[in-house]
Amino acid sequence: MAEKKLKLGIPKGSLQESTLRIFKKAGFNVENPSRSYFLKIDDPEIECFLLRPQEIPKYLERGKLDLGISGDECIAEAKAKVIEICDLKYAKQEIKKVKWVLAVSKDSKIKSIKDLQGKTISTEIVNLAKDYLKKNKVKAKVEFSFGATEVKPPRFADAVIDLTETGASLKAHGLKILDTVFESSTKLIANRKSWADKWKKEKIKDIAILLKGVVESDRMAGLFLHVSKDKLGRILKVLPSMKKPTVTKIAGTILYDVCIAGYKKEFRELIPLLKRMGCSGIVEFPLNKAVLQNKS
Repeated sequence: MAEKKLKLGIPKGSLQESTLRIFKKAGFNVENPSRSYFLKIDDPEIECFLLRPQEIPKYLERGKLDLGISGDECIAEAKAKVIEICDLKYAKQEIKKVKWVLAVSKDSKIKSIKDLQGKTISTEIVNLAKDYLKKNKVKAKVEFSFGATEVKPPRFADAVIDLTETGASLKAHGLKILDTVFESSTKLIANRKSWADKWKKEKIKDIAILLKGVVESDRMAGLFLHVSKDKLGRILKVLPSMKKPTVTKIAGTILYDVCIAGYKKEFRELIPLLKRMGCSGIVEFPLNKAVLQNKS
């Protein structure tokens, strides 16, 4: 019987560090000791390859890979027919979506997409740029950029369509944003035949649960506190409603232990409130994975 293997594509470049961090938190140790395209992973059922995110969708479609991680723009640009397993919602810096934006020099006379009639646009997403121009009924020349796209205007192009998380890099290069062309998130995607295979499907689903759990946990934290019996009812009413808290009576006292999970932003206001309401022993702690209930 042939050894069961799942071929996994890890994105090289800007997403590489974040992806490897998420896999590590998910329990997988992925190493690249020889700086090659073949990664070592401590799961004998997985073969791991380091590839450009633009290549991963097409290799999935052709069956060269079973599973991979890539951005929405790479999937759309390749027009690849793949199965989207889940949205991992992370970028190179943090958990968020990123944008492909239309930008020009800050002193450019170009004020909108309509002013690009007959002009030149430099970008790495040529097909998406052409779709954007067609949608806006503008005819312009679209050139593929091999990198350093933000330095092209005004000498080498009239405008660019470039990827940004905060807009800081574009601003630093003297550019201003005119429009958002495409919003992108990081997706876990699979080959269609692999998804139809029983063993591979279950393996993919297991990996997805772990990775999604890590991504969710990056936005969340746990909270532990002590509260007296007479205040317990009021405290429970102000706790986040996403999941019922665990409440345990402390033997020999009038105190209860309360443990909950919630979003970090909620805890900024919640912790001082709980202190004012008489709670003690309040401890916020990090979560490694948060596997939440599916919405019905």
